[in-house]
Amino acid sequence: MRHFRLLVLGNGISAYGSYLNMVALNVFVYDATGSALAAGLFMAVRLGTSVVSGWVSGRLVSVYDRKRLMVGADLCQAAALLTLLLAPDGVRPGLLYVLAVVTGGCSTLSQVALRSSIPEIVGAEHRVRANGLLVTGRSLAMIAGFASAGVVVAEFGYSAAFALDATTFLVSATVLFLLPVRTRAAGDPAADGSAKASGAARGTVRILLATAPLLMAMIAVRAVDGLGSSSHNVALPLYSSSLDPDHPATFISQFWATWAIGNIVAQQVLGRVTARTGRTPGERAFALGACVMSAGFIVVFCGLPTLPAVIAALVAGAADGFTETVYVSRLQAAPDDQRGRLFGLSASAENTGFGLGMLVSGALLERFSPLHVVAAFHGLAIALCTALLLVLAAKGRRRPGPPRAEPAGDRPAVTEGRG
Repeated sequence: MRHFRLLVLGNGISAYGSYLNMVALNVFVYDATGSALAAGLFMAVRLGTSVVSGWVSGRLVSVYDRKRLMVGADLCQAAALLTLLLAPDGVRPGLLYVLAVVTGGCSTLSQVALRSSIPEIVGAEHRVRANGLLVTGRSLAMIAGFASAGVVVAEFGYSAAFALDATTFLVSATVLFLLPVRTRAAGDPAADGSAKASGAARGTVRILLATAPLLMAMIAVRAVDGLGSSSHNVALPLYSSSLDPDHPATFISQFWATWAIGNIVAQQVLGRVTARTGRTPGERAFALGACVMSAGFIVVFCGLPTLPAVIAALVAGAADGFTETVYVSRLQAAPDDQRGRLFGLSASAENTGFGLGMLVSGALLERFSPLHVVAAFHGLAIALCTALLLVLAAKGRRRPGPPRAEPAGDRPAVTEGRG
């Protein structure tokens, strides 16, 4: 875990650059073009690239060295930012959409490669703790990135923001390159890019539908969670403005700070409980956590006084962190040669849900209140999770004999040799 902690540090620095990048670039696009349509198109290109990149990334990380892919993804993002920084002012607007493609594709590739590699880097028995550290680092990076983006741009300008973004990716690439970590199972034939491994990756979706429908159901829940996440992200500025028109950023800051605290606390508790019991929470824990998370987000928008609203945000953040760690750890129980395709499919599903939700929730907020829109989207997630819990309960009643000895969530994702 010593090397992994350094990897978490590098990943956190890279995530900080990504969140700073997200704010600074979106504002820069609008300032450079003077068009809200251009700013929306930039976000659409970035999200669309992320969706497509999920499918491509799943195949790449199943065939090629994951460490090199992660280093290359960071270097490509740094190079794209430096190109934008050094380009003449007249050329920059055209380069923005190239940058959207590079950042959208590379960030997804890096995420898929890293999640696929965790069991090989730290060992399968430590993956829950490792995932918790990564989520904690990313949560802190998100708060720091969002909080500092406005200050960096206002005080030092866009060039300084782009230079800082590029530096974070260079630091992350350097840390990854120097760390002596193994990202693929020993003796895995996929490491040499064999056609057999590529063919196995292409068949993963078909095999999963036949042999692991519960994993596919979990991925579907994450896609719907993306819809819910987009709804509260879009609705939050409107709701905050209605609470305090003179200081619209106050509630937003309280919300995200409290959400992050809950997220971090959940990681610490889950890591300690898993280390003590030796059991990894599985599908039921995931579905219950997702229900609590969505319910918490709905309560936040109910017009409650500040203290109850903050408590609801704390619960939502804790359930969000718990659910993400359980979900990622469950997918990591799949065999190494299938794991990359699983996470690629997951990334595409989550980004599709989030992108579609941004469009639909934005349109609905023109006619309905933030509470109605958030309740509708997160209510859909609760309904899907409830259906999953009913299926799991029925499956448990039909299962004969004593319960299996292996920890929940550690079962293989599919049966090898089939499909």
